[in-house]
Amino acid sequence: MDRRAVSKSSAETFSKPLFTEDSDPARERWSPAGHNARTVLAPLHYEPNYAYPLLIWLHGPGGCDERQLLYVMPLVSLQNFVAVAPRGIAVNGEDTGWDWPQTEECIEEAERRVEDVISTSLRRFRIARHRVFIAGFGAGGTMALRLAWRHPRRFAGAISLCGPAPRGMRPLADYFGVREVPVLISVGRDDDQYTPAQACGDLRFLHTVGVNIVLRQYPCRRELPTEMLADVNRWLIDIVNGGSGEGTLPDGDVLQQEA
Repeated sequence: MDRRAVSKSSAETFSKPLFTEDSDPARERWSPAGHNARTVLAPLHYEPNYAYPLLIWLHGPGGCDERQLLYVMPLVSLQNFVAVAPRGIAVNGEDTGWDWPQTEECIEEAERRVEDVISTSLRRFRIARHRVFIAGFGAGGTMALRLAWRHPRRFAGAISLCGPAPRGMRPLADYFGVREVPVLISVGRDDDQYTPAQACGDLRFLHTVGVNIVLRQYPCRRELPTEMLADVNRWLIDIVNGGSGEGTLPDGDVLQQEA
């Protein structure tokens, strides 16, 4: 199957909303100043009697912030999930750029922010507590995997798009728990920061632990093409419906499936 990247990614694209706050009463974007900034999206035609899966999104670096969710979710699904994105940690202590550094202090702060948005979502929406997923782009993807492995009984699955598996500070300390968390890693064929060769190295690393991983490659650089995000939706829905996520994606560049 010929996979083509039909979407253009940049910090400017990510921060440009594809719709306005008041375009649907069930949809909200809330970004107060400071470290509590977040973006929340309820599904179109929100049904309060249905328990929705919750998708937590950790944005990428390079000028992106929690508003990246406004680009991502229309290409994943506007109907299937409650979605929320916390703001990352200020770079150099300044409130002008945000990232997810892999230091013990920043990891603990990321945990706090993720727990906060989960608690907020549980209070405001009907959420299936056993269907909480975490995903991210670049450094956000690396942090998403780390937090899922730190709390494997909290998350039903973890996704890293163009972000390497975390190393250092014992990311797989809960050896038996991490094997229960399905993982999707996607990589751009021409990405010069997280290359397919590095992704294959991560695959070998995770294979030795027995992590349930699907690793896919797309004909793009360091970006979020339409096909990549559509595959995120397919993978998540399969798990929501009781599957493992493997074998649910259309034919394409599959580097490796479950280890």
